[in-house]
Amino acid sequence: MSSRVCVTPSTPAAPLAEAVALIRQLTVEGHLPAGGAQRRVAEITEELATTGSYSQTQQELLVGSRIAWRNNPQCIGKFYWKALEIRDCRAIGTGTDGGDEGAVFEALVEHLRQAWNGGKVRLLLSVFAPSTPERPGPRLWNGQLIRYAGYRQYDGSVIGDPETAALTEAVQRLGWRGQGGEFDVLPLVIQWPGREPRWFELPADAVPEVRISHPEYRWFEELGLRWHAFPTISNQVLELGGLRYPLAPFSAWYTCTEIGARNLSDTNRYDKLPEVARRMGLDTARDRTLWRDRALLELTAGVLHSYDRAGISIIDHHFATKQFVRHEEREQKSGRDCPADWSAIVPATSGSTTPVWQRRYDATRVLPNFSPHPPSCPAQGAEGLPS
Repeated sequence: MSSRVCVTPSTPAAPLAEAVALIRQLTVEGHLPAGGAQRRVAEITEELATTGSYSQTQQELLVGSRIAWRNNPQCIGKFYWKALEIRDCRAIGTGTDGGDEGAVFEALVEHLRQAWNGGKVRLLLSVFAPSTPERPGPRLWNGQLIRYAGYRQYDGSVIGDPETAALTEAVQRLGWRGQGGEFDVLPLVIQWPGREPRWFELPADAVPEVRISHPEYRWFEELGLRWHAFPTISNQVLELGGLRYPLAPFSAWYTCTEIGARNLSDTNRYDKLPEVARRMGLDTARDRTLWRDRALLELTAGVLHSYDRAGISIIDHHFATKQFVRHEEREQKSGRDCPADWSAIVPATSGSTTPVWQRRYDATRVLPNFSPHPPSCPAQGAEGLPS
């Protein structure tokens, strides 16, 4: 089992300690040949002493990234950690002039196209250049590669997604102008440290979306709701073997509650439950009618129905939690702990009906792992880790 190692710029031994711990773990788990561990540690030691950093092999990057996902306490989908695919983008955009934002953007667009996979969403991680003592790696201002704009109005209300209102204002100051609608896709803002940020519009074919309907209520389509087909988290740093990769976007498929019971329902997001409840003919004047609960259930049912009808990968929260328990049991058989944050694992709706409700977990953070970045642009808040 890997362990947390304190890392500060003034302690060059810390990256070496993490690198040695990673090689040891990969060897113990059978991902690297036992006979080569000592030689590999010697290579890393020499490279760190010479340059202050080192280059990880394809195998170290692949398996280490999978273990980082396995270690992340925020994720419910870790049953599939061995299926995570990796795109090695470490050399992209690393020009001698300080960094090529256009090349990074094209690689991000290709990531979205590959992850989309015609609706059969792939578990995909793209890893860009790590930060080194001489040069920090690239960053995105966006918390996810695909997110909708939030336009603050004079009365304090927001058209679109309130969660991205600060980011929307920041990219508007850079010169971007949206349409002012509820579901305007934000541009990507790429910045290499020491350079001015640049924004890029995503092409339509890289942003597949789903229009939300309902299996019983025909009026649901009149609400004009939609959501992008899959999440791609881009505000986390991959901490792997003493290296820090500040741009490592991670795509997976949605759990229906993420969209229906959070993104479209939360009062600090799209807050659509009152409108759904009114359309259902529910009494919204009193909490005792449970109108929120009933509207929440039907909105989530509509999301699941719409993705299924479109042939796009999505899972329900019952399936997700059962798979997580299977993952936990599998890890125990392998002699490993299963780090998990209970508040992140229990779904946003019907939590007590799922098998994780009665369980308790330790949210211990071990390396390798994914950690949230501080905000990249002024006044921008973090958007959280993926589930």
